[in-house]
Amino acid sequence: MKGYIIGVDYGSDSVRAVLINSENGKEIASEVHWYKRWKDKKYCNPSINQFRQHPLDHIEGLEFTIKSVIDQSKVGAKEMKGICIDTTGSSPVPVTENGIPLAMVDGFTENPNAMMVLWKDHTAIIEAERINDLGLNWGGENFTKYVGGIYSSEWFWAKIAHVVNEDEQVKNNAFTWMEHCDLMTYLLIEDKDLKSFKRSRCAAGHKAMWHESWGGLPPKEFLEKVDPYLADLRDNLYDETYTSNEVAGNLSQDWAKKLGLTTDTVIAVGTFDAHAGAVGAKIDEHALVRVMGTSTCDIMVAASKDIDGKTIKGICGQVNGSVIPGLIGLEAGQSAFGDLLAWFKEVLDWPIDNLVMTSKILSAQQKVELKNEIENDFIRKLSDAAEAIPLSESIPTALDWINGRRTPDADQNLKCAISNLSLGSKAPHVFKALVNAICFGSKKIADRFKEEGVKIDTVIGIGGVARKSPYIMQTLANVMNTPIKVAASDQAPALGAAIYAAVASGIYSNVVEASTQMGSEFEAEYYPQKEFVETYEQLMESYTALGNFIETSIKTKRLR
Repeated sequence: MKGYIIGVDYGSDSVRAVLINSENGKEIASEVHWYKRWKDKKYCNPSINQFRQHPLDHIEGLEFTIKSVIDQSKVGAKEMKGICIDTTGSSPVPVTENGIPLAMVDGFTENPNAMMVLWKDHTAIIEAERINDLGLNWGGENFTKYVGGIYSSEWFWAKIAHVVNEDEQVKNNAFTWMEHCDLMTYLLIEDKDLKSFKRSRCAAGHKAMWHESWGGLPPKEFLEKVDPYLADLRDNLYDETYTSNEVAGNLSQDWAKKLGLTTDTVIAVGTFDAHAGAVGAKIDEHALVRVMGTSTCDIMVAASKDIDGKTIKGICGQVNGSVIPGLIGLEAGQSAFGDLLAWFKEVLDWPIDNLVMTSKILSAQQKVELKNEIENDFIRKLSDAAEAIPLSESIPTALDWINGRRTPDADQNLKCAISNLSLGSKAPHVFKALVNAICFGSKKIADRFKEEGVKIDTVIGIGGVARKSPYIMQTLANVMNTPIKVAASDQAPALGAAIYAAVASGIYSNVVEASTQMGSEFEAEYYPQKEFVETYEQLMESYTALGNFIETSIKTKRLR
């Protein structure tokens, strides 16, 4: 059976849909929708690491992008076999007993606590610390052991506990909570029974401490010690989880009418963007797939016999079937990758926005043209200037912890720092230090996998940074001292979602077969430059020393 599949990929700033020919993985049409409310910076407060998004941004984007790719492709409704949605995570959303996002209920439409709590929201640090303390000391099973032994403020339970402690109204009106990937999948299907709805194994295992060895989510006895609300909430959640090659349901009549499709279209169980991206890049055992965007997620798969019951310390989870059914999915990552460079760009943008763009000498049209020219050339020119700086020159040392540290060993209290600045340090020197920092952080993750006995033979980069920045990719190859292949697809996560949908639709029998036929080819490969590898090893020693100093200083301050 052949047909067409749609993969929908929700990122931090936008959602994109791709329509794929299931026979060969060829992209027939694609569309992007930028979140309007998010672009207007609503519901966020970066000074306290609060990042919330309105579900309407996502619902509007879902309808617009799917309708657009169908209209572009001219594919008939009966030929559209399946849809799968991937999202960022952990990004939980409070919903009513009828499955309506609370932010769409009168009285909550402008309440940030009723919104989706985006993955990079770190307001729940105290709650995460409580979970970690209890995991070690409550007297029973340590439910953090399959998420690296450290529960993060980026994840499900900590975020919910923080929101309900801050907002009694949300606490009293949220019947349950759903991960973003589950919510969007749920909205598309006909069956609206929340209890029987198939929740994502990927989301539950990596972010909510779900594990088959203790029968699902942590028991109420443990959750009650974190917060009594969580124990009550567990009754309105789930025990079973499902992998994304399985059918969540069929497209509802309402959505079929909106999209111009039929109710025969299969909706696969939802997943996370990084895991879908790894599948889109043809992940296999011993391959490390780096999903490189605003943050990074580092994904691997391993056979159970290779893990042999071991728990990998300091990563973001090991979950059976979360990436490829039948294999253990391993996740790590950096809380900021592209975001670190974007922060520096915003710093440098200040005089442009507040002096140049307010100048009375320039006309409105000139300001628009100048702004566009700066936007198009900014990072490229910084990269060219940074690349031209010889490694023999004094270069600052920076840390990549601008949004805390995800792995190895999650600690969202940590902060970025820059040392070795001098009067000779110009913008390209600092930019080079920041690029070095994100690459050093990447190597720390690979080193942790290797230290824990997980073999890495191949490194694959996917995402905008991997495809658009040869300078960063070459630096990464030099720092990691490993060849790095770059996936050719612009939309590897959406392609991976489409691969899951192709299996759920019955077109392929399993994810490996579908990935082999539909997955992305590779467009480039970066090799370590031997003459630079040793110098980067020395620079990384400075990175490690600065990191140890900052980490010790922050922990000492917190103990006072």
